Amino acid sequence: MSRAERLLSLMQQLRLNHYPVSGAVLAETLGVSLRTLYRDIASLQAQGAKIEGEAGLGYVLRPGFTLPPLMFTVEEIEALALGAKWVANRADSGLGDAANHALSKIAAVLPAELRFELDSAALLIGPSMHPGDSDETLHLIRAAIRHEMKLDLLYMDAKQQASHRLIWPCALAFFDQARVIVAWCETRQAFRHFRVDRIQSVISLDERYPKRRQTLLKAWREAEGIPAGGRGA
Repeated sequence: MSRAERLLSLMQQLRLNHYPVSGAVLAETLGVSLRTLYRDIASLQAQGAKIEGEAGLGYVLRPGFTLPPLMFTVEEIEALALGAKWVANRADSGLGDAANHALSKIAAVLPAELRFELDSAALLIGPSMHPGDSDETLHLIRAAIRHEMKLDLLYMDAKQQASHRLIWPCALAFFDQARVIVAWCETRQAFRHFRVDRIQSVISLDERYPKRRQTLLKAWREAEGIPAGGRGA
C-alpha cells in the first residue's frame, strides 16, 4: 500500500467512526506501527484535516475537510478509467466527451505514479450493438429528466402500433442493445418503459411535471420491487 493509499484509508476509517478511536485500533486496522500512524495523522492535520485527539485518548475527524482529488487508490483509478471508457462507448457523444474531460481533470492533479496507472489501465470495453439513437434525442431526454420536464412522444410499440404518450421521464437506462426511458405515463396512468429507438418523434414541453424526480424514482422502485439504493437503479 502506497502512502497516498494509506492516508486515504486512514481518512475513511475516521469517517466511519463518530466517536474517538484509539491509535492502537487504527494502526492495527491499517497494518502499520503506532509511530507510522502518528506520522500519518500529523501529515493529514498539516493538510487541513480536523483530526482531534492525542495518543492514549483516541482520534476523531470533525466535519469540514475533504481530501484533494489526487487521493485515489489504484483500483479506484481503474474503476474511473473503465467507467469513462464505458460511457464513451455506450452513451451519447455529450456524455462521452464529459467523461473524457473529467478524466483529463483528474489526471492533471494525480501524482506521476497514479497518472501512469490511469494512462495504462488494462481494463477494456468490448464492442457493442449500438441502438442508433441520435445524440440530439438522447440529449433532449437527459435534459428533460434533469429539469423534470414533460415529454410528448409519438411511440411505436413492439407490435408496430403508434400512439401519442405524455410522460414524466425520471430515469434513462443504458443496455447493450437499447436505451430505455423510465417514466410515469399520463396516458396510461402508470409507470412505463419506452425504448428510445422506438420513439418516432419527441417534443420537450415547457411544463414541469408536478412531482419531484426522486419521488417518482422511489415510487417506480416500489412498483418494480427494486430495493432502495440497488445498483444500477
